[in-house]
Amino acid sequence: FASGQSNMEMPLAGFPGAAIKNSAAEISQANQPAIRLLLVQKKASAYPVNDLDGPVSWSMCTPETAAKFSAVAYFFGRDLSSHEQVPIGLIDSSWGGTPAEAWTSLPGIAADASLMPVFSAWASMTAQEADMTAIREAEKRADAEARSKNQPLPKHAWRPEFASWDPAWLFNGMVAPFLNLPIKGVIWYQGESNAPPERAFLYQKLFAALISDWHVQWQDSDFPFLFVQLANYNASPSDDWPAIREAQRRALSLKNTGMAVAADIGDPENIHPADKQDVGLRLALAARAIAYHENIEYSGPVFRSISSEGSNLRIWFDHAGAGLEVKNGALSDFQIAGDDRKFVDAAATVDGSTVVVNSPRVTTPKYVRYGWQNNPSLHLYNSANLPASPFTSESAN
Repeated sequence: FASGQSNMEMPLAGFPGAAIKNSAAEISQANQPAIRLLLVQKKASAYPVNDLDGPVSWSMCTPETAAKFSAVAYFFGRDLSSHEQVPIGLIDSSWGGTPAEAWTSLPGIAADASLMPVFSAWASMTAQEADMTAIREAEKRADAEARSKNQPLPKHAWRPEFASWDPAWLFNGMVAPFLNLPIKGVIWYQGESNAPPERAFLYQKLFAALISDWHVQWQDSDFPFLFVQLANYNASPSDDWPAIREAQRRALSLKNTGMAVAADIGDPENIHPADKQDVGLRLALAARAIAYHENIEYSGPVFRSISSEGSNLRIWFDHAGAGLEVKNGALSDFQIAGDDRKFVDAAATVDGSTVVVNSPRVTTPKYVRYGWQNNPSLHLYNSANLPASPFTSESAN
């Protein structure tokens, strides 16, 4: 079950202004008789529905059907089917530009009182709906005038569809119909819409609530929930992509979760990066290990702990493999801080399966973070050629 926002929705044929790497060749080679595809139509609903609108059927994976289907899900399924020699059914239930709360059931949100700010944000957005309607009508008039004069259509800012942002409405319309269908697992790519500062602070609890909620709703506490950490991108300086990545990293504490790091394969100038092949491959590695129990390395290095050594901090990692490696340039993007939590750039050196960091500006370091920018530069990998996740050693909120 593949879900999330636009980077999951992005089809193999690409979006206007955003292409999939080697799209034409990938589409031409998409005859995959062991894969079936089900593309879910977008539907927001005020209440849970138990079926999809209209006739719905599975399609064989062909160049024609794959071109319109999630590229991430396709590459994931292709790799998994090849390695496991099993038929794979892929359900693409995604909607671009949507927040996590829209994909979480109302009981799932209501179970945690600390998630009540979700409804405050929704109320604030609803109050803007009348103004937004007037703006859209003005944009339609401008488009009509341009057409009448055979002029290029004016460019308009992206605006959300309000129903797709309502808490639980996408769960109700696009997840609830599948709750009686046993699934092997979930792949998820979302977080961009929760990155503005008024939402980012809540994502750690919200994302964990969504994962737990889907297990409850499916009455299956064991299926793997595999997700993509946000890629590198020159987002608005006010957006807090590092906080979203950290929330995603911390979700790995939940049972049967896996994370594909993507902050080394994004596009700083395009929120829809072209390399969906490696995203699908990294998700498939996690599925092979967690769902199919292969003895393979499926994750890049993940922060475990730090130890103090005078003016140095030593960082320990899970999934360090046979040792850490530096690739594609010098090791950078580490910062340290003392008790004041004022982070400064730090020198970093790989020492076997650890990294040692220091700075003359911090004589007694206490905290360390890595890749803590919207558009970080990741150079730390393990021997399986998988990148280390950005992180901070600061305590969770």
